[in-house]
Amino acid sequence: MLYLIGLGLADERDITVKGLEIVKKAERVYLEAYTAILLVDKEQLESYYGRPIIIADREMVESASDDILAGADTADIAFLVVGDPFSATTHTDLLLRCRTSTPPIPTRAIPNASILTAVGATGLQLYAFGQTVSMVFFTDNWKPSSYYDRIRENASLGLHTLLLLDIKVREPSLEALARGRRRTHDMEREFIREFAVDRDVFDRVWKRDYEGK
Repeated sequence: MLYLIGLGLADERDITVKGLEIVKKAERVYLEAYTAILLVDKEQLESYYGRPIIIADREMVESASDDILAGADTADIAFLVVGDPFSATTHTDLLLRCRTSTPPIPTRAIPNASILTAVGATGLQLYAFGQTVSMVFFTDNWKPSSYYDRIRENASLGLHTLLLLDIKVREPSLEALARGRRRTHDMEREFIREFAVDRDVFDRVWKRDYEGK
């Protein structure tokens, strides 16, 4: 069975009791590491969970999902997601792959808190939020403004807007793809670092989990 397990938003202790029990008995444990960034090192998770963890970046999840799902029809595989498992559409795609595989792979989701619910800590009513909006990275030749239209539409209806910033972890630029290179992430690293609460911790986590240092 494939378990999609939400980790919550802060550290290793935010996992639910049910999620932790599954992690401890799973044959393999993956940490999805591109739709959100956890605030602690992978080693800290491994120490608390008592299990080795495999980092799953976008390339692995979207291009090598067969490796993740290998044996999941007869063994338990844990796929850890920062926040809630279904806050990102890519995880729904993973479930669809399980259902259409031969033989079909059973799945189960373990929910947790996500930014979509934690935004209530601002004191604003969740019912008073309109469309959630993503703001992507600008390039020299591409500066989409569609996010502004959604914000304006929400405001015209008297609704708040939750604006999500693109993080683009380990995604190649257009220039890199043209040159046949798969990884260039200096720009996104510097962008995300600007929003880090503790930049020393951020630098350490990035080097260990995204650069393999």
